[in-house]
Amino acid sequence: MKLEGEGRLVRIFVGEADRWHGKPLYEAIVARAREEGLAGATVLRGLMGFGAKSRIHTAKVLRLSEDLPIVIEIADRTDRIEAFLPKLDEMVADGMVTLEKVQVVAYRAGKGGPPG
Repeated sequence: MKLEGEGRLVRIFVGEADRWHGKPLYEAIVARAREEGLAGATVLRGLMGFGAKSRIHTAKVLRLSEDLPIVIEIADRTDRIEAFLPKLDEMVADGMVTLEKVQVVAYRAGKGGPPG
């Protein structure tokens, strides 16, 4: 897939304990993005954060949290991201979804990567 120029980055903020049909929500979102053929997705696990309920979630040694902040980032062409937004709306019951313009400078599989 050729991907250069203006695109969109969708960033999804959820909790590690959030679920979708019995599996972790972040895994379900990444799997759905892959099924939809989006360019790529990355999941980041936060050390500390809070959301709409203002409850602090932290990975401090003395207070292990089972619900650390998770951020999923997905970048692709504008039309493909916008088509994916209704699916996210269906999946994310508790969290935040943001959207921003990005300039894609390079998107390559490199040698030994998947064909195409």
